[in-house]
Amino acid sequence: MVKRFAFRAQYQNGRKEDILRYLESKSNTIKELAASDTIMTLSVFMWNNNLFLYYESIGKDIAPDELFGESGIYLKAWPGEDDVRYWIPMHDIFHYNRPVSIEHWRRKRKPEKIVGRLARLKPEMLSSYIYYHYQYQEEKPCDGNKTGIIHLNDNIMFFYHEEPVITEPPLYQGALNTSNTPSAWGEVMRPHFIVWEDAPKGQEIWRNVGLVFHMSSPLTIFN
Repeated sequence: MVKRFAFRAQYQNGRKEDILRYLESKSNTIKELAASDTIMTLSVFMWNNNLFLYYESIGKDIAPDELFGESGIYLKAWPGEDDVRYWIPMHDIFHYNRPVSIEHWRRKRKPEKIVGRLARLKPEMLSSYIYYHYQYQEEKPCDGNKTGIIHLNDNIMFFYHEEPVITEPPLYQGALNTSNTPSAWGEVMRPHFIVWEDAPKGQEIWRNVGLVFHMSSPLTIFN
């Protein structure tokens, strides 16, 4: 079965070029995992001093340390647990679609664009946002871009998807038999967000973040 993961990290001040070189140095390792059908796709995005890692594994859980084990040299440690953590798991709070088999999820052609976007939730609106999105996800499975998924850490949301958009009829039944998803979706969602004051026009809620590393098969590096 295909498993989808997202993690967040922060690089140390002044170590941007170092972490970029390190990521590129791991390309052969990631390529070998892809060739052995262990990793289906992997991407790293960067915004300010934050890194957002998205990948899909086949058949087993893979921790970021198995992919980028020495990256801690360049990253800040996250507090909160006895063990030192550099990559923090982000939690899947919404997906349009989910893998039902390896062949279902395997790309039929190379994506033209790998997209990462960020949004910030008002802390007091977090439960509302998750409620509405779970309802939508389970009432209307496969209603949008096949690869679209939102992960959450703190109040930061990371939205990953690929283009061109792929849609397909539902291959599974959602957990809800209700029909309560609001029709005026954008109007209901807008009050949930903290607006990005410094974002480009049109990205005041969901801002694009830069892709710095991407691997599928064959391997492709974007800098």
